[in-house]
Amino acid sequence: MVIPNHNGAATIGLCLEAVLASETEVKFEVVVADDGSRDDSVAIIRRYPCRLVELPEQRGASAARNAGAAAARGEVILFIDADCIVLPETVTAAAAAARRSGPEWIIGGTYTRLPYDQGFFSRFQSVFIHHFETKRLEAPDYVATHAMVIHAATLQAAGGFPEKFLPIIEDVEFSHRLRRLGYRMRMDPAILVRHLFNYDLRRSLKNAWRKSRYWTIYSLGCRDLLSDSGTASHELKINVLALALALALLLAGLPLASALAMAGNLWIQRHLLAAFYRTGGLSFALTAGAYYTLLYPLPVGLGGLVGALQYHRGDR
Repeated sequence: MVIPNHNGAATIGLCLEAVLASETEVKFEVVVADDGSRDDSVAIIRRYPCRLVELPEQRGASAARNAGAAAARGEVILFIDADCIVLPETVTAAAAAARRSGPEWIIGGTYTRLPYDQGFFSRFQSVFIHHFETKRLEAPDYVATHAMVIHAATLQAAGGFPEKFLPIIEDVEFSHRLRRLGYRMRMDPAILVRHLFNYDLRRSLKNAWRKSRYWTIYSLGCRDLLSDSGTASHELKINVLALALALALLLAGLPLASALAMAGNLWIQRHLLAAFYRTGGLSFALTAGAYYTLLYPLPVGLGGLVGALQYHRGDR
């Protein structure tokens, strides 16, 4: 297992405690690659029986993952993040998935519907990601590094994670490169980690804006802006366009048409809304649905517009 860490003092201890408490007969090592942390991360990591790889200065999550993988001795690597808490059975599920698949396969896990922290915006984000990352179990567009199972030889043959690239979406570029090289991907919903978001409204909106901005820059370069790509799903893109259309119709004095546009959007989003309901009941589903359809599209849309402008100006 390889865990990149940068200034993760608030979470890395919880992460390692969960990993080392795994209920499994699988023999595994834990490698933590510290990416030039300036907090107490290294001192915390040294308290646990794991291998520590220290990068002298911050080089980014991809460089940390590559350094950790280079130090790992196993044939198969499970990547997670320093703010992820594995379940007792996660390591066993990852090992089983690796046994069922050869080195030509990359297996993805995802977040639990309920995150480690139980605030509304963290729960919203965890359900949102879980839903869209498990929508296509076979042939997903990408496998995220918060729960990625890959053979060490495959990682090496592909050249590792991109170290000079847009932040946040390095795993998307890596997944697309793997596919071009002939490797195959699938999602295994049994491989789960609980994420510690600590999101409030500001952090939730900022996350939506940043991801949309970088994803738009990358997608325009790949000419696949309209693709159905995990959390950058068709449903999310329709959600943004539906709110823009509804507001335009409302300003044009067509309230009925505006209401119909929003009603149609709710039908398209029905599976996500059902996931909200299954996770937190009717009250959470209503609140999360309102946030997703009425407010969340604003930073996503703004991030997309800024990303498109930056792409066309060459300012990336």
